[in-house]
Amino acid sequence: MDLLRLFVFIFGGAIVARTVFSAIQTFVLPRGANDRLSRFIFQIVFGLFRVLLRKTRTYGQRDRIMAFYAPISLLALIPIYLILIMLGFAGMFWAVGNVGSWEQAVKISGSSIVTLSFAAPGDFLDGLLMIAEAAIGLILVAVLIAYLPTMYSAFQRREQAVTLLEVRAGSPPSAIEMILRYQRIHGLDRLNVLWVQWEQWFADIEESHTSLAALVFFRSPQPDHSWVTAAGAVLDAAALIRSIVDVPRDAQADLCLRAGYLALRRIADFFQIAYNANPTSADSISLSRTEFDEACAELQRNGVPLTADRDQAWRDFTGWRVNYDTVLLALAAITMAPYAPWSSDRSLLPTGPKKNHRASSRASFRPNRR
Repeated sequence: MDLLRLFVFIFGGAIVARTVFSAIQTFVLPRGANDRLSRFIFQIVFGLFRVLLRKTRTYGQRDRIMAFYAPISLLALIPIYLILIMLGFAGMFWAVGNVGSWEQAVKISGSSIVTLSFAAPGDFLDGLLMIAEAAIGLILVAVLIAYLPTMYSAFQRREQAVTLLEVRAGSPPSAIEMILRYQRIHGLDRLNVLWVQWEQWFADIEESHTSLAALVFFRSPQPDHSWVTAAGAVLDAAALIRSIVDVPRDAQADLCLRAGYLALRRIADFFQIAYNANPTSADSISLSRTEFDEACAELQRNGVPLTADRDQAWRDFTGWRVNYDTVLLALAAITMAPYAPWSSDRSLLPTGPKKNHRASSRASFRPNRR
């Protein structure tokens, strides 16, 4: 084997190894691994979708188009993986010197990876390469078949909570509406059950949306639903309960808030979204004091007991919201979430405040309150 053939053999093997490693990180590894190849494929598909989005004028049109983005991107991974593996093995078949041309090498490689076996091996080494390529192709298809039920199971768990939230927080979900409905129907003391359920929900999405990252872009069955805006509504409701609503302190609300902003931060870390990991209550948030005061006035008009010191309540609310404000709006932006009060991409609002947030890299468990 001359130097050129040796180089081609090593290069082909490297392509195969890198592709298999990408598949392991994407489909098998039970933790968040930001694989460059998978990320590149998703970006290419998104570039094609951006062309389609240019012709849309309403959110409904964008939502119908983007509903296909994650499924198509996910399904595109397997054929691209198979093509890369086929090309890598074609280089190795050519390098061992038992095929006459590149065309014949590609033909033999294609025969092996789809297990059609219309090309016979030339010798023992060719036979080993054929067996290895066929095994890799079958494993990749089997992994995808096993991967999809796991993903859709996590999707179903996520969407069940999002759908149930509509009963409690309206559509689009609103923290104010949630508190008012509990005040009228259940009583604010029953919010403890909700905090427990959503603490568990946040723990679930932190695990599933980093290890199965395509889930982030799977859209809800209803166009006005979104896991991002639902998360924001629950977190804002807990922050309001802990800052302005005059009820006995519930430690479970604190735990829900901590679980929520940690989950959103972990997902933001996976997508390399910059945020300040150690903010303080003095830092700015996307909500204005005027919006907070209007929310307080609405709560008061509907009989919700409020604390007297509004300035301290604003500082307390900011101290909680600052932990998830940046990542919440960033995730709403990249997922093209529908509009929801305080939870969606506020740049969509005609007069909504637009803030630039400072960058950082790691998350903090401690709530920032003064």
